[in-house]
Amino acid sequence: MILETTRLILRPWEDSDAEALYKYASSPEVGPAAGWAVHTSVENSLEIIQNVLSAPETYAVILKEVGHPVGSIGLMIGKASNSDIPDTEAEIGYWIGVPYWGRGLITESAREMLRRGFEDLQLDKIWCNIYDGNVRSYRVEEKCGFKFHHTTEKVPFPLDDTFRTVHTFCISKEEWLAKR
Repeated sequence: MILETTRLILRPWEDSDAEALYKYASSPEVGPAAGWAVHTSVENSLEIIQNVLSAPETYAVILKEVGHPVGSIGLMIGKASNSDIPDTEAEIGYWIGVPYWGRGLITESAREMLRRGFEDLQLDKIWCNIYDGNVRSYRVEEKCGFKFHHTTEKVPFPLDDTFRTVHTFCISKEEWLAKR
């Protein structure tokens, strides 16, 4: 499946994207904010493409003006989610490389993923979990119409032996339709 917006192409990740993925995912400002480790090499990025980013409904975010991936977005449906949700719901996850922060690209891709989830996949609700302090993700959720649902304290952080606070947001199909 290939999706398109005004400035972006969303398509499945390919092995040939490993170098571009490493370029952006090797920044310590990107992965840890979302709970994943900084990529350590092009080979590590290739392994991530093959074992993580190859999941259904996971897309490379291609900025048309540069022609290569600058981020990633995906829907984890039902049991594929990190949350206990039914198969009629999904969790959205996303990131974008530092040079592209502040341009509204992830908001644009998230809006397309909401359209995909609610229109094409007929989902009832889409969730997003954000670690406390990830202000950029809060802004994306706000712009896309997500509503705050709850906060969970002392969630084990996957990168070390610490605990973090996670804020959970959601949007229903009805809320999304009313916002359009």
